[in-house]
Amino acid sequence: MFRREFLKTLASAAIVAPTLNSTRALANPVPAELVIGKRTLVVNGKAATVFGLTDRSGKPGLVLDAGTDFNVRLLNETSTDTLIHWHGLTPPWSMDGVPDNPAASLAAGEIREYRFPVGPGGTHWMHAHTLQEQSMLAAPLIVRTAEDHARDEQEVVILLHDFSFKSPEELLEGLKGGGSGHGGKQSGHQGMMQMMSNMHGQHQRPISGMPPMGMPAMDLNDIEYDAYLANDRTLDDPEVVRTEKGGRVRLRIINGATATAFTINTGSVVGSLIAVDGIDIAPISASRFPISMGQRLDIRLELPAGPGSYPILALREGAKEQTGIILATKDTVIGKIDTTASENGPVLELGLEQHLRTATPLAGRSPDRQFDATLTGDMAAYSWKIETAGPLNVARDQRVRLTMRNMSMMSHPMHLHGHHFQVVGINGQRFSGAVRDTVLLTPMAEVVVEFDASNPGRWPLHCHHLYHMATGMMTFITYDGEI
Repeated sequence: MFRREFLKTLASAAIVAPTLNSTRALANPVPAELVIGKRTLVVNGKAATVFGLTDRSGKPGLVLDAGTDFNVRLLNETSTDTLIHWHGLTPPWSMDGVPDNPAASLAAGEIREYRFPVGPGGTHWMHAHTLQEQSMLAAPLIVRTAEDHARDEQEVVILLHDFSFKSPEELLEGLKGGGSGHGGKQSGHQGMMQMMSNMHGQHQRPISGMPPMGMPAMDLNDIEYDAYLANDRTLDDPEVVRTEKGGRVRLRIINGATATAFTINTGSVVGSLIAVDGIDIAPISASRFPISMGQRLDIRLELPAGPGSYPILALREGAKEQTGIILATKDTVIGKIDTTASENGPVLELGLEQHLRTATPLAGRSPDRQFDATLTGDMAAYSWKIETAGPLNVARDQRVRLTMRNMSMMSHPMHLHGHHFQVVGINGQRFSGAVRDTVLLTPMAEVVVEFDASNPGRWPLHCHHLYHMATGMMTFITYDGEI
């Protein structure tokens, strides 16, 4: 009853809402067409058929203006049922894009129209909420502000992905079967040793009850992929973006990989991290920035005055594989960069997260509801869970505090649909952290987030590792429109 009646209410509201603000509606009265199709991608010299998410000209993704409507006609030109989730936006629940929660999948040949306020600016993305995401059914979704348009800077969007010639179903079966190599599980002992070293160096306090050094090994990467891509290309043939000498560049980096975390390396140019998950933060300067699945980073670069070539690399977590693009002035010779680095990429930890401070914190308020969620998993059976004492039911306009504890030996980037939350605690340390929609929980870590229940629905809370979600690591936060 909840789903049927609530869907009817929200669908009606979504149709009426755009007419309430004629100024906003006039900004984009004609729907943008977004086409789900198939395309051929050449990886490592071999052709593969993958999904595409483009406009009619074949350009991937969407670029919209803040304060207007998300006014889109979604066309499924494949022979397969599918649906698209607008990751980072806060649409009505009826338009969220998770099949049968509540809307049905988009049938082959079907067209569906979406219209709702797009919200503020930010770096977002869109993707299938099924195994089709592995087959590259994903694209950038960029919302620009008036300030973005006015700035004298070059914008470069980078979508990262992990690629396999195997089908996602084969990869999942390999994980469940306990095989090794492509599609199988990888030993993580070395990763655990590196993680413990990182934690010691960062003085990161584990939660009470953390096992001693004799604990089971951490597992970093479930799958050995055939390639790691940046904007559909490997470093054997990377995208080269021409820049001005002394120019300013804004990188909008999206980790669209299904099961791979990276560290972004800006090399000789120190970057300024200015936003996470599309929301501004107090800038942080560095040359390496961790990014887990589903997360986004906005990094501003001030390039040197002379000619030069500036690789922007994504280092695979705990392994030597890397991908990326190259920024280069017009008169620069670009050297070859290997797809394999000389040393392993860093193991992601929470040191940076503890230092992030949002530019737009939640209003000061005590939580009305508090929940605990424990993340668990069985690597042998490849089964993952979010354990709670009961349903995560809240009421509209409540402030909700959610304490998540990862009691498994894999990291989990946890994503909440339809909302942005503020990170307010890590491993017992309380602070006013970043506002975002996806936060990483490393093994044995505790992360506390808060959000306001301002968008009624039955909203997924899940791990953004595709195969963890597919094998059970998803639950729902539910509330209706009544106070």
